[in-house]
Amino acid sequence: MQVVIQRVQRAAVTVGDEVSGRIGPGLLALVGVGRHSTEADAAWLASKTVALRVFGDDAGRMNRSVADVGGAVLAVSQFTLYGDVSRGRRPSFVDAADPADGQRLYEAYCAAITVPVAKGVFGAHMVIDLIADGPVTMLLRRETVRPVGQDMR
Repeated sequence: MQVVIQRVQRAAVTVGDEVSGRIGPGLLALVGVGRHSTEADAAWLASKTVALRVFGDDAGRMNRSVADVGGAVLAVSQFTLYGDVSRGRRPSFVDAADPADGQRLYEAYCAAITVPVAKGVFGAHMVIDLIADGPVTMLLRRETVRPVGQDMR
């Protein structure tokens, strides 16, 4: 599982003509689920997202988390994080989770967030509007290691 975190002053996600999620100061989380991702990965990444110290303290140092500053998380599913472009010009998504597992683990990640969370719509075409703060962008990754020959499918 991978999550791209962006510190934002505000962010919103729109599906069609409807805003499905909106936050003020906080974190935009683009959540990618891989075919080997697990509930443990989702929980670990949610905990890491909330505890990540990327907000400034009184001295201007990144010492405060989204929870510390009373911020929120806007979580958007992003299977294209697993796009492999190492060969050719068209991405291959063989490492992305199938849609049912992707949605289940995306929802598990969102449920484990312990600050206010807004969401996009899984599988929908979404437009994201954000005001980046910093900019501060981090990539969080965690894949549970499986013995050779074991697969989720």
